[in-house]
Amino acid sequence: MSPPGKNLIMVSRREFLKYTAATVPATQLAACGGGGDGSLEVVDWPIASAVYTTAEQQICPVGLAANTPPLNANDLPYSLYGYNAWRPQPGLKHETLNALAPGYAGAPNVARLLTFFSISDIHIADKESPAQPLYFGWTAPWGAPSNDGSAYSPVILSTPHVLDAAIQTINALHKRTPFDFGMSLGDAANNTQYNELRWFIDVIDGKVITPSSGDHLGAGTVDYQRPFKAVGLNKDIPWFQVIGNHDQFWSGSYCETTKTMAAHVGSTVLNMAAGNNSPTGGINGTGFYTGVVDGSTSLGLVIKSGPQDQWIPAPQVAADPDRRSLTTSLSSTANWMREFFNTTTMPVGHGFTRSNLDRDFACYSFQPKSGIPIKVIVLDDTMKGTGDQQYARACLDKLRLEWLVAELEEGQRNDELMIVAAHIPVRPQQTLAPDSNTFDLFVAPPSVVTDEKLLTILHGFPNLMLWMSGHRHINVISPQPFNANDLSDQPEGSFWEVETASLRDFPQHLRTFDIRRNSDNTISIVVTNVDPAVSPRSPAARSRDYAVGASRIFNATSASIGDATSQACNAVLVKQLTTRMQKVISAFGSPL
Repeated sequence: MSPPGKNLIMVSRREFLKYTAATVPATQLAACGGGGDGSLEVVDWPIASAVYTTAEQQICPVGLAANTPPLNANDLPYSLYGYNAWRPQPGLKHETLNALAPGYAGAPNVARLLTFFSISDIHIADKESPAQPLYFGWTAPWGAPSNDGSAYSPVILSTPHVLDAAIQTINALHKRTPFDFGMSLGDAANNTQYNELRWFIDVIDGKVITPSSGDHLGAGTVDYQRPFKAVGLNKDIPWFQVIGNHDQFWSGSYCETTKTMAAHVGSTVLNMAAGNNSPTGGINGTGFYTGVVDGSTSLGLVIKSGPQDQWIPAPQVAADPDRRSLTTSLSSTANWMREFFNTTTMPVGHGFTRSNLDRDFACYSFQPKSGIPIKVIVLDDTMKGTGDQQYARACLDKLRLEWLVAELEEGQRNDELMIVAAHIPVRPQQTLAPDSNTFDLFVAPPSVVTDEKLLTILHGFPNLMLWMSGHRHINVISPQPFNANDLSDQPEGSFWEVETASLRDFPQHLRTFDIRRNSDNTISIVVTNVDPAVSPRSPAARSRDYAVGASRIFNATSASIGDATSQACNAVLVKQLTTRMQKVISAFGSPL
């Protein structure tokens, strides 16, 4: 490991515990190494000095030949045959997309209305938790489906470090053009654990992070296990939170059961069945111990896993109460929302209010910039309920749909432009290709709307300009026209949908939004992907290596491993406004 940042901190065990509010016993800290007096080193991980958007410089995988021998998921560190290789390339220009504004004739930008950033699907992971399905990804062969990569990828070793690098990158961009606010679009935690969510919030708050659990193996010797001081988001930038499926459900896919709740805080590694057609069949069955990451190894090998008949007695780990699930038998959202009130960045609650807690309701709205008629509607469109639900799909019950319609009606009545921020998109395009097919995500029943019905509702509010989301871990921009067969038919009823990729998996992008008024009083939404500015040999840089390698292993074909694109999607999205809103908006914005 290369030396950490220059601002290395030496703290005694007592000082460390007080500083981090961690629950690590002092006897374990003493075993971690550090100073001769038993103190523990708290390091920092500064990013590279040069910060680029993908419009200035892209990070691209190095394409492999079609006949490159395959690697399997556990063939770490993915350096063989260049599976993990990437390089910087020239920037990706913004493409102007004006299909939804057929009268637009290239009118220039004249004023800036709003700037903000989005991060999504961070999946902060407690890699040493005994309640994970690691075995099924760890043993996956080349070409295994992407859901095996969700079960395990070596990117889980450094999820807090990648978030810290992303936050430092955001701070650097804020110095160029100040952000009015930021949005985190859900799946902050990977497995709805208390410690995972605390690491997420504490990284953004700039606290000391102890990125390990249980026995805290390797905390004094292995770079990704070392306690580190996060930089924290610039205190001038308020940030707001959306709830995702992984924030509420076991592995984002199953409702928590007595078995999984006990596994989180227990000492016995989870035992579950391999693939099953029933959405909850695997977790309810037995047959395989799913394993944990060995934090004492530099590669983070998965241990204590495999067929149950090979383990007598069952594999054990050190239990940790901070691994407890945030979900209860009564609510999948209340405990999760409550943690956002324990923060030092603004606003307290990060969008959630005491009313949200009292009602156990994870939807809210806010005006991000005083004096600018733009409203953000934060929508919880995740699945609810117990049983055989499809928890990775979208759902709106009657209460949430009625709330959404009321918020849209209010924004329309008040002459406000509107943005919906949700975790799951609505009928997005399948891929980056402009002629790709669309994909339905809302499941009816139990959802009271399908994608088609929801789009019909949304098209009734011409002040809606943008739906932003995450969930699919890809960067895709989808036009949502009022009339797909005739784009000239009521174009003001059309809106754009923009997805932000995951900080977990390649391409590990965040995204910036710059909303501008044009001289003809159309609106341009400038959307730009950004690679976190990782420094060489840091855990975040190694995570990029792993993310590139994993993308070549899961869902791979002999053709796909030759892909050398950044998967970025930069564009200027033109939105047509009603005659009324053109008059309203003409007085707003700061000169460019």
